[in-house]
Amino acid sequence: MSRFRYLREGGPYRSRGGIVLGVCRGLADHFDFKVFWIRVLLVVMTIASGIWPVVFVYIIASLIMRPEPVRPIASEAEQEFYDSYVDSRQTAARRMKRRAERLERRIRRMEDAVTSPEFQWDRKWRS
Repeated sequence: MSRFRYLREGGPYRSRGGIVLGVCRGLADHFDFKVFWIRVLLVVMTIASGIWPVVFVYIIASLIMRPEPVRPIASEAEQEFYDSYVDSRQTAARRMKRRAERLERRIRRMEDAVTSPEFQWDRKWRS
């Protein structure tokens, strides 16, 4: 199994370790080729068709391809969150804010329970 298995599940991603925008490395990782051959193909296409058509296609590809996740995606929920983040960062930020608010409410309830006079009396009574 390839070390880039998680990249194939969501389609080709732009690599964070690429030289120029990560398109060649991302395609090489997705199709399990060596990046050298993808770059050679790009140079041959540039020589055969001219500089501007290839540069235009390369820039379009970099805009269409999503950036590679910072860490490997382990579950379907993480893939769904990453997809939602890439598609709409505002929606993902709202989801994260709602989750943080829920956690904060739980922490406040625990703090209220621990600092309540009943908790202090129960603690003294048990000891």
